[in-house]
Amino acid sequence: MAEISARKRIWGWFWFDWASQPYNTLILTFVFGPYIKSLIGDGAEAQATWGFTVGAAGLCIALLAPILGAIADTSGNRLHWIWAFSVMYVVGSAGVWMAAPGMDNLTFALVMFAIGLVGMEFATIFTNSMLPDLGTREEIGRISGNGWAFGYIGGLLALIIMLTLFAESPQGKTLIGIDPILGLDPATREGTRFVGPLTALWYMVFMVPFFLWVRDPKHSKPSPRMIKNAMTELGRTLRKLPQSASLFAYLGSSMFYRDALNGMYTFGGIYAAGVLNWSVVNVGIFGIVAIITGAIFAWLGGKADHRVGPKPVITVSICVLTLVAISVVFVSRESVFGVAVGPGSSLPDIAFYFVGAVIGAAGGALQSASRTMMVRQANPERMTEAFGLYALAGKATSFIAPFSIGVVTALTGSQQLGVTPLIGLFAVGLILLVWVKPDGEH
Repeated sequence: MAEISARKRIWGWFWFDWASQPYNTLILTFVFGPYIKSLIGDGAEAQATWGFTVGAAGLCIALLAPILGAIADTSGNRLHWIWAFSVMYVVGSAGVWMAAPGMDNLTFALVMFAIGLVGMEFATIFTNSMLPDLGTREEIGRISGNGWAFGYIGGLLALIIMLTLFAESPQGKTLIGIDPILGLDPATREGTRFVGPLTALWYMVFMVPFFLWVRDPKHSKPSPRMIKNAMTELGRTLRKLPQSASLFAYLGSSMFYRDALNGMYTFGGIYAAGVLNWSVVNVGIFGIVAIITGAIFAWLGGKADHRVGPKPVITVSICVLTLVAISVVFVSRESVFGVAVGPGSSLPDIAFYFVGAVIGAAGGALQSASRTMMVRQANPERMTEAFGLYALAGKATSFIAPFSIGVVTALTGSQQLGVTPLIGLFAVGLILLVWVKPDGEH
């Protein structure tokens, strides 16, 4: 078999971001989340339900991510794990088709959504851990940024296809004024529910270049003592973690700021649907705006990362997102930043579109730089385990943040007040970043 070039391996790695992004874009944020609100009716109840579902999936990820990472570092063969979690991704995403009006199958659909989310996150752990194998320490920032930007473009294309050909408005038409294609019935919301099968098909098709071109340089043979050895190594890593002050501080910082960002993505669509009474199509347009700015600034963030390092990029992005988290509380159908508006005013919509653009821009740069910073902080010999810990740090509050949003929303009955925990999470992440060394300790 011909040797696969370094360029092909990098492009194969990029295709995972392209293939997997629709789960975040279509299901988690801009289509399925708002659709759940339309099924439940009450925005606050829908936001609370969504929070508890995402929180349960996040708890599973938090508990298993570092263990799986340690096993992969001990046994090698990360591609086998990616295959396994890809199956979860495909089965889970396809299963959200069952969320028909009437809510008879809503619990089943939410369980399938959680299975797909877990599969997507676990597959991401193993692909992220391959980043150091793709270039030098100086090159990985640019590679990471280009990968995020490429993924955003894939998510944008999938969202445009979904809005123009499948997702129906309350009038039963797609964004371009046609009936959902393939004979899908708008009366039973089949066009919108097709978001699940479309996401699954998208992943299966576009993961082909990844599996053709990406190779895992770690090829140790599995051992019967694999799990025991992995757990021993993980325990040793956790005990020594406080001794690595910079890595410890970075994991703590990212635990808060990344999950605040995930909270924005997770609840942005359902928030707009409940507070501004947007349809799935309106939320989708909001998503297009956010994805375009996200792709541009992930690319620009990668260039800035290459020039000045990831820490300044992360710091600026967190500051911007903290201001956004404060701002969204003051945008509603009745007022914008304390200024009352009339029932037919478009000012709340314009303000929220602008907010979406800023979230996309700062979020794209932040996610790209965070992945690079983890490579700088981690032990090169334990990279998959490090990204397992990174996932643990990201998911430790990814169940706390949704649960807290769900609880605050349920207690106050207000979607606007319900998202206020995000402000505190960003602030804590910014404070902990002070103790992070830009180049790590290895």
